[in-house]
Amino acid sequence: MNFQYSKDGITVAVIIDTSHPKREGKYPVRIRVTYLRQRKYYPTGKDLTADQWDALPTTKNRELSAVRKDIENSYNIIRSAVEELASNGDFSLDALNARLKLAPSLSINAMFAARLDELKSRGRVGNMTVYYATLKGIERFAGTHVRLSSVTPNWLTRYADFLDNEGKKQTTIAIRLRTLRAIINEARHAGLIKESQYPFGRGRYEIQSGAGRKMALTVEQIGQIANYDDGSEATARYRDYWLFLYLCNGINVADFVKLRYRDIVNGEICFVRQKTERTTRVRKEIRAIITDRMQKIIDRWGTVPRPDAFIFGILDGSEDPLRQMHKTQYLTRAINKRMTDVGERLGIGHISTYTARHSFATVLKRSGVNIAYISESLGHSDLKTTENYLASFEREERQKNAELLTRF
Repeated sequence: MNFQYSKDGITVAVIIDTSHPKREGKYPVRIRVTYLRQRKYYPTGKDLTADQWDALPTTKNRELSAVRKDIENSYNIIRSAVEELASNGDFSLDALNARLKLAPSLSINAMFAARLDELKSRGRVGNMTVYYATLKGIERFAGTHVRLSSVTPNWLTRYADFLDNEGKKQTTIAIRLRTLRAIINEARHAGLIKESQYPFGRGRYEIQSGAGRKMALTVEQIGQIANYDDGSEATARYRDYWLFLYLCNGINVADFVKLRYRDIVNGEICFVRQKTERTTRVRKEIRAIITDRMQKIIDRWGTVPRPDAFIFGILDGSEDPLRQMHKTQYLTRAINKRMTDVGERLGIGHISTYTARHSFATVLKRSGVNIAYISESLGHSDLKTTENYLASFEREERQKNAELLTRF
């Protein structure tokens, strides 16, 4: 396992305790804290065979992956407690024991800091940004030492109101609350809070989802966009980029910027969604036929065709994950700004990169295409995800049509 922390003479490591065998050839997995040549061992509640332990770091087995996650949660909790005590100059093994016995007094802030370190080490800059923004919001609301025991349904209600008063949209508030819930879930799985203290769920605090702006365009409206020309090269470029997103199975900008010429195989572009690359057991490759319009966009705005070259040259290959994310965000904002202007001039309304993805799915649905094909084209993990995804568009259409009935 790679779970090991060492600083200021304190070492925290996950180990398999072969000196205390259990039944069926299994051994307990423990977290060992070493300080001044003394050691303390903390249980994770997990027992593994030697073979399972060896396979743990790279396993793709669902059950063993879940065990690894639980062990990671326990490790992060103990590491957070160690770091907090050490930063205050109060560390000792007795102090650590006392802190872990009073687990609800552990700081949410410290747990976020441990998660941020983990995400940074894995190059997960997208998630890192979300966790960082959530932590900063919590600190603005409640300070730099928020105890686990402080997070109650009432606290969560006040926190959501605070974000609302800051001008955050409901979609953003929901993301922040779900991120906080992920940290609270770690504490719950590690046994650091009692079930009665868990603040989320029915009868406690329920996170309200943001409605968002999910307008899907018609084929006719997309045709208007495709033919729009105000004489500006910038408008033409960002219009074409938007059309490419729509035609390439509603591809996300984060995946669009990574497309290389080697991804073109037999007249199709093949790619894996960045969003689900690490979260699904099977690597799900998406294939999009290169239409004449897509080829014209590549010919007009693409780089010199070489297998390893990025098709559109937004990236040059030298970027670290953080710089790559910043370039992606900049391009997304540029496309959205230009397409908002185009939408206003055409009388269509708000158009964004997200509209391209919605429109791809909905145009196919309204044309009678099988939902399984739409699901596969979008790169969704299952049909239920696609059904939920399309349901919001269809309700929006029903709402719009219902309003027509009262225009008298």
